[in-house]
Amino acid sequence: MSEQDNTSGPFDSGDPERREAAEQVERELVMMFRNARNLSTQVAALVHPDLDPASYTLLLMVAADGPLRAMDLVERTRLDKSTVSRQIATLVDLALLERVPDPDDGRARLIQLSDLGAERLDQVRGERRKHLSGQFATWSTEDLADLARLLGKLNDLG
Repeated sequence: MSEQDNTSGPFDSGDPERREAAEQVERELVMMFRNARNLSTQVAALVHPDLDPASYTLLLMVAADGPLRAMDLVERTRLDKSTVSRQIATLVDLALLERVPDPDDGRARLIQLSDLGAERLDQVRGERRKHLSGQFATWSTEDLADLARLLGKLNDLG
């Protein structure tokens, strides 16, 4: 058995149809990630002109799950503590996040969305929903449900 045979998996199958399908998945994922990166850049700028896409992602996490400790964000993002600290500081400086006392530990601070951050995110999400509604207008409900199911399955891999 060759070295290549030992690494054979669903994407490296000897089946030419499966291999072609896997290559198509790879091509489409590359395009999806490129489009997502471009969209994040555009949306971040709509939230605040000085907001970078990485900090925008952190802002979304806090909006969804906050208030959080900074270490919670480090664990969730799997980024270096200093990177997360810089992003939090930037978001606080832009008045999109605020630090508040932790009710369970008077010495600790939590990070939460500020009123301005919530307002800006609501505005941008509304615009994004309108855009997506137009993009998916010709898709059937079944196709949208299939896409959501398959994206969920893809997200579960990570």
